[in-house]
Amino acid sequence: YFTFVWAEDKNGLIGNKGQLPWHLPNEMKHFVNVTTGGVVIMGRKTYESIPNPPLKNRINIILTSNEEYVADGAIVCHSKEEILNYVKDIDKPLHIIGGTSLFDMFIDEVNVLYRTVVYEEFEGDTLMPKLSYKYFQVIETMEGIVDAENLYPHEFFIYERKKLVDPFEED
Repeated sequence: YFTFVWAEDKNGLIGNKGQLPWHLPNEMKHFVNVTTGGVVIMGRKTYESIPNPPLKNRINIILTSNEEYVADGAIVCHSKEEILNYVKDIDKPLHIIGGTSLFDMFIDEVNVLYRTVVYEEFEGDTLMPKLSYKYFQVIETMEGIVDAENLYPHEFFIYERKKLVDPFEED
């Protein structure tokens, strides 16, 4: 199943010049807990923003239009079809971790959302694409701990896609 994993500020901001706009170790720990053992699927810019890539203990898949692109320890794909073909026999969660074009591309496939909201306003240049949350239900929330290392109030949400109902079916 596909998941989206991201953090956004209260205005939906997710990035600034290829980096996270905030420093929040709790959120990074949460990201590692959610994605370890699974597959992380990302665009080239997201991959290149990772310190010391690839992400350890995960299958890293990079989507890029650059046919020459090589990344040691990662799988490079050049289309959504190529990604879907590569993962079809992998029995692990498939985590889309950015950027925005990948979130847009996989919106019809996503089943679970791991959304962190940082209750603060930051400067940046990248917004999360607008999701219709009416198609999802919150199944878990957890307040993030604010301390000397984690200065901003934040909350972790897990959503599941609602089962599709036939609008013509009787209740």
